[in-house]
Amino acid sequence: MNTNNKMRGKIIIYTNETCPYCKQIKEKFNEKNIEFEDRITKDYIKEWESIINLTGMPTVPTVKYNGEYFVPGRDFPNPERLINILENFKISPDTERDKIWQRFKTLNYNITVAFSRLDQLLRKIETKINTDEHKSTD
Repeated sequence: MNTNNKMRGKIIIYTNETCPYCKQIKEKFNEKNIEFEDRITKDYIKEWESIINLTGMPTVPTVKYNGEYFVPGRDFPNPERLINILENFKISPDTERDKIWQRFKTLNYNITVAFSRLDQLLRKIETKINTDEHKSTD
């Protein structure tokens, strides 16, 4: 049981011994009296490979909490945000199918937005190049 009474459930952190970000997260957890189990990936190779296959991201520190995986960059930008996510985590009443569908729609939206921004940037670059070329021929 975690001493931090806001959280219910076991926290497992998959780390490696040379990862400074892993150390930073564990220090923040200790500061907040959040209990966790540290699993060094090289000691849990089959389990870690299974997590990589599931998430598609071989990134540490990966955190497992209440059956969900939280990966840096994808799910949290810093230790404080991770702690906030864990403190406010609620198990969804939605079916796995519904969650997957909504995540797929969000991913599709984010990809569309990213490509739109890239297209806008490329058009600006193209306009600048054409403007500079026109100036040099005058």
